[in-house]
Amino acid sequence: MDLISLILPKEVLGHFALTSIEESAEQVDLYLEELSVRPQGDGVYISKGFTPYSVIQDYPLRGRAVYLHVRRRKWYEPSTGAIVTHQFDIAHEGTRLSKEFAAFLKEAHRYIEPEYQNHRRNVSC
Repeated sequence: MDLISLILPKEVLGHFALTSIEESAEQVDLYLEELSVRPQGDGVYISKGFTPYSVIQDYPLRGRAVYLHVRRRKWYEPSTGAIVTHQFDIAHEGTRLSKEFAAFLKEAHRYIEPEYQNHRRNVSC
C-alpha cells in the first residue's frame, strides 16, 4: 500500500492520476486527471481533452483543508457526434464534499447537535 492510497478517497484510486500538489499554510490542493480508459461499447471513441476541474473538499491533513481538483476525460464518438465522459461517484450528493468526509461530518453532527440543543434551552436572557 502506498501513501497516496491512504489519503485519496477510494472512488479516485485506480481511475485518476495525481498530477500535482500545491501547499499553503491553510490548505493542500491535489490535482487529479482521469486515466486514459476508453468508454466500453462498440463505438469508436477519440479523446478530446478534459472537462474543467471540479473541486471537492476532503478530510483535512495536519490542520489544513484538503481540496481535490478533479477533471474527467472527454471522449468524442464520431458516428453520433456525442461527447461522452465516465461518471464517478466521488462527491456526496448535493455537496462539494467527498462522500467519506460528508459521512464523517454527518455522524459528528449527530453527537454535537443534542449537546448544542441542551445548551440553547438552558440559556436565559
